[in-house]
Amino acid sequence: MPHLSPFLTFLLLSILKILVVFVLTLTAVAYTVLLERKVLGRMQNRWGPSRVGPFGLLQPLADGIKLFLKEDLLPIAAERPLFIAAPMIALVCALVSISVVPFGAPYRIAGVDMFDISDINIGLLVILGITSIGVYGIALSGWSSNNKFALLGSLRATSQMISYELALGLSLVGVVLRAGSLRLRDIVGSQSAHGLLSWNVFGGFQTIAFVIYLLAAYAETNRAPFDLPEAESELVAGYHTEYSSMKFAMFFMAEYANMITVSCVATLLFFGGATSAFGHTFDGFLNNAFFNAVLPIVWFVAKILFFLLLFIWVRATVPRFRYDQLMGFGWKFLLPVAMANILVTALAYSLTSKV
Repeated sequence: MPHLSPFLTFLLLSILKILVVFVLTLTAVAYTVLLERKVLGRMQNRWGPSRVGPFGLLQPLADGIKLFLKEDLLPIAAERPLFIAAPMIALVCALVSISVVPFGAPYRIAGVDMFDISDINIGLLVILGITSIGVYGIALSGWSSNNKFALLGSLRATSQMISYELALGLSLVGVVLRAGSLRLRDIVGSQSAHGLLSWNVFGGFQTIAFVIYLLAAYAETNRAPFDLPEAESELVAGYHTEYSSMKFAMFFMAEYANMITVSCVATLLFFGGATSAFGHTFDGFLNNAFFNAVLPIVWFVAKILFFLLLFIWVRATVPRFRYDQLMGFGWKFLLPVAMANILVTALAYSLTSKV
């Protein structure tokens, strides 16, 4: 039937986008682990993985095979259904949030935007909502393991993530006020006029908000110096102490997928998304379909890589907080500063709009 043709085209292109993004995300997770091991090795004056494949590039494949072939242990006293479901919840929440991220310029084929899976008006709220559900996976893993170390790790993770979510969410309000929208493409579009000078972190005067977001993002992803939930010197391995084989791999993948997600959000909200740092300066030289489609993706990937390297650099150089310092920093410093940033931003925009 003729009227089904546009629907089938939309369906096939959507399935293709989902498969490509899913495969690329999992590949990026695997090679982020390799990147971290190589960069940490260089920072510690050693090589890092270098044996499997040329320059160690097949190490993620070897790690995946090793984890897949390991024995899948299930503690006798564990709450079986929740013990199995917890890593799935953590991984699914980490991967689904990528679905609303626009990773390139608007580029349509048969009326379908090829560089985002779903363009919705409340994309930012969707990301915040989905990532906040991920804490259930960690909480359930600690409780269902029936292990003291796992329970303490999950309690730490739950209180830490809930505490820092407040500061993280409030740090983004100034960006939303400037763009006047929760749609991620609108937020990126509000930063595209003059390149670097239009980005929220510079021209939008949201530098303080960016610093708050970055610090809260480290805590949300349980990364150093906020990696108290899995502090090896205190809690063995924290909430995933009892996990092995692919269940452990799911938690591992979820952590790195969350790193990629917060890097995507930081890029979209503060660093202009897929837009060029030079604005429209070179549009006349590179004005053809290929460059218009590919260059924004290159910019987007480069910015995400910058944030991932920042994660690794901080892990290699900053010591772990004490738990009381961690909670005090979130409630007594980040939260008040985030609220003050909202007040100052709202006051500034109300005064400038009246002029």
